[in-house]
Amino acid sequence: MVIHVQRKREASGQLHDGEALTPVGRETLHERVYMQLRRSLITGMFDAGDVLRIVDLADRLQTSTMPVREALGRLVSEQALEALPNRSVRVPLITRARLDDLARARLLIEGQMVALALPHLTDEDFAILKQINVDCDDAFERHGKDIGQVTSELNQRFHFHIYRAAGSAVLIPIVESLWLQSGAIIRRAALIHDAHGGLAATDHHWALIDALERRDLDAALQSLANDIGRSFDLIRGRFDDEDQTAEGGADA
Repeated sequence: MVIHVQRKREASGQLHDGEALTPVGRETLHERVYMQLRRSLITGMFDAGDVLRIVDLADRLQTSTMPVREALGRLVSEQALEALPNRSVRVPLITRARLDDLARARLLIEGQMVALALPHLTDEDFAILKQINVDCDDAFERHGKDIGQVTSELNQRFHFHIYRAAGSAVLIPIVESLWLQSGAIIRRAALIHDAHGGLAATDHHWALIDALERRDLDAALQSLANDIGRSFDLIRGRFDDEDQTAEGGADA
């Protein structure tokens, strides 16, 4: 009788609790779409104010609208995107208040990550960080058409290699959320930098590596602050220029 019941279960597709199957394919597709959009936001592929429409994104990703809709909903909940009344979503606009708030949060959280990581960084870690910087410098010298995405990914790899050494499962998702919200800011700052020039993007990274190797936390935190603040300061300068222009027009 037991054998008969077992055979009936197998024939009907019923399995024991430990043998349950899950629809891996569908879940994997949804996760891939989410990760692709997430990566695009972090690396600054979208500009502030860009409206993201489900059908357009589904066409570009060559998928159905369902996983795109789900991914956008997750990104809205993570504050990387904001919902609009017409059911579309957009990359949040850059305002002074948002700029200052994000800069303050990133300095606070990422500074703590550097402090936690410092005792755990090894010679192997420093070799990896230096190689990432070399690769980034090489990419800037090539000035290829995909330079922005390449250097953004290298920049993310550099910082998160340090942050993962902190060993904090709680803080890493917070840093990732802040980077999601900062993607459009980094994109805008890169455009301003390209127009006006200035320090190489990796200068503050080299200073950070040097401070970490010397186990100088104060110097490391200052280098991190210079690195994060560089992009935010470029946009603040643009806001100041626009305010002065507006005031000059009003006086005229």
